Amino acid sequence: MKKMLILVVIASLVAGSLFANEAVLIDFGLLAADYRVSANGDEDEDDTPNENQATLMDFSNVRFAGSFTEDQRRMMRTSLAIENWDVELASSARTIFNQSRSFTREATSRRFGTVMGVRVHFPLEPFHSWALVRPPFEIPAFEQREEGENGNGNGNGNGNGNGNGNGNGGSRFENGFGVVKNVGTLRAVAVNVHGMNFPHTLNVILLDHNGTRRTVPMGNLHFDGWAELRWDNPAYIQEVRNRDLRISPLYPDSMPFVKFGGFEIRRDASHRGGDFITYFKDVKILFDKAVLDTDRDIDDEGIWGIIQERETARRILEMERFGQTQIMRHIETQRQGTQTEFTPTPTADGNGNGE
Repeated sequence: MKKMLILVVIASLVAGSLFANEAVLIDFGLLAADYRVSANGDEDEDDTPNENQATLMDFSNVRFAGSFTEDQRRMMRTSLAIENWDVELASSARTIFNQSRSFTREATSRRFGTVMGVRVHFPLEPFHSWALVRPPFEIPAFEQREEGENGNGNGNGNGNGNGNGNGNGGSRFENGFGVVKNVGTLRAVAVNVHGMNFPHTLNVILLDHNGTRRTVPMGNLHFDGWAELRWDNPAYIQEVRNRDLRISPLYPDSMPFVKFGGFEIRRDASHRGGDFITYFKDVKILFDKAVLDTDRDIDDEGIWGIIQERETARRILEMERFGQTQIMRHIETQRQGTQTEFTPTPTADGNGNGE
């Protein structure tokens, strides 16, 4: 009986080691517009929503916004709402005509609900080109959830929603909003994407805690309908005895993380140019944990506060970078004229209609 029990325990441990941790890196169904930021800074519930409340960022407090009026500062908010995402073309393809016809749209799928639709207008000429679909700002990894927020706006305030914990802290952009923490070795990446028989290739861009950018090849989009494209890490070592084992200090190193940097769509010179359409539902990852969840005898962070100090500094830096770009866009929007037609020239009788 003892031998059987031992064999069962060993089998359980072996089976457990074969399953990596799974997380949704970003789910575009969570990024639907559900909040209104009006052009004059006032909320109007009757207007069409244009921002995503769970990811709404206020950049009116950065140092670049100091000279604006209070009304102008109320408009300085943006989010990861689907239609805010940017489509950047290769420099050789970045004409006004191509760029104005390359953008994202919120779409409704009968299978998945809200998804991200992408339109890219590639050059018609036969040369290689690419398009980068990226968030309106680099997704912050250290932006803390305020006390009382119920897990990125989707929980119920008690830790049972999409948040972590009881609504006191934690990153606003975890749990499907672009950030996964405690990521060690990546095992696999998957994308739910809708193909329309275009032969273009798709890459996923990932950013880590060191600022390293990684381009993950997902394959081509030469199929019709929804499919889950998967990349398996060729450098992943399944057998633990063959790994380079190292012991690292447990504290005060910050928690390693991965965040979503965007999609890269590449068009070969031999393939047709012009309009390209596709849709994205989500991006998922399989990974090994960087740090095990252990029961520590002493609350190191509660005593020293080193990680909090570092993350606060990085969070301020993230906001400065994000805020500067958004302020420049806001200024350009305010400069932009809204009148599209000329005022009729008055005639001799003063009525301006030529009669």
